[in-house]
Amino acid sequence: MASRKDIELKTEEILQPIAADKGVSVYDVEYVKEGSDYYLRAYIDKDGGVNIQDCEDVSRALSDKLDEADLIDDAYILEVSSPGLGRQLKKDRHFENSIGEEVELKLFEATDAGKEFEGVLKSFDKDSITVTIGDEDKKFERSALALVKLKLDF
Repeated sequence: MASRKDIELKTEEILQPIAADKGVSVYDVEYVKEGSDYYLRAYIDKDGGVNIQDCEDVSRALSDKLDEADLIDDAYILEVSSPGLGRQLKKDRHFENSIGEEVELKLFEATDAGKEFEGVLKSFDKDSITVTIGDEDKKFERSALALVKLKLDF
């Protein structure tokens, strides 16, 4: 059986040309087990946001290609959706597109300053991200980050 990471990478390869053909971009792909069920989730995006028809069109085309590729042994549920407004930042392209945006982050382990922070994403590299919190730039090791997502203001 292929690893979770291999399934995600191969699915993203299959999804890229489908997304381009449908006028959307691939934001992320994840393969997770929740309870007794496996989920293959494809997140798509476009300027102005995706709609239900975009998700349906991509889902149908992706489902057919995944059946042909037969890369997942277990039964799974395919979901295609928008990453949402409070989207999680995982990949370099997510961080690159979010420079200057307000983010929320959570650490795996608390420091003397706490475990949860909010600020403006200033920069990133392969090992760390820098967030401006108040007047101060604070650097966080990416390996210490449990979650980084765009902050929602209502």
